[in-house]
Amino acid sequence: MADGLTHIDSKGEATMVDVADKDVTSRVAIAESAVTMQRETLDLIVFGNAKKGDVLATARIAGIMAAKRTHDLIPLCHPLALSKVQVDLEPDDDLPGIRISAMAKVSGQTGVEMEALTAASVAALTIYDMAKAVDRGMEIGLTRLVEKSGGKSGTWRRSDET
Repeated sequence: MADGLTHIDSKGEATMVDVADKDVTSRVAIAESAVTMQRETLDLIVFGNAKKGDVLATARIAGIMAAKRTHDLIPLCHPLALSKVQVDLEPDDDLPGIRISAMAKVSGQTGVEMEALTAASVAALTIYDMAKAVDRGMEIGLTRLVEKSGGKSGTWRRSDET
């Protein structure tokens, strides 16, 4: 392992981490993202008037599906038997836009941070895709891990509330 990076071996080559000797523990990760948009676009989404259909329901399903396929999207991620994925979408007039929270849970030998981050990211991308015809200026931002628990490193929580 070079410089503490777990996916780089002693020769500096990418490698999949061997988790065979790690303890099976309950692991949970929560990530968030946000999509900012014009007020009119938010109103279309909230009132169910987007031409492509129910934006929030579609984004929720897309986020859940993405979490389940993270190992197909992110090189060197282990395929996980997720026990729960939850994607919450909250309209926020102050943005204006949609705040996204994604939680992934597993009993396993490796964490679910990437699954939660992937769920939040794909939910945000889906919102953009479904509303881009009326607002190409939407922005996806503030995608980050909020909290993780389980495993050898225990619990970690983001300390800033920005």
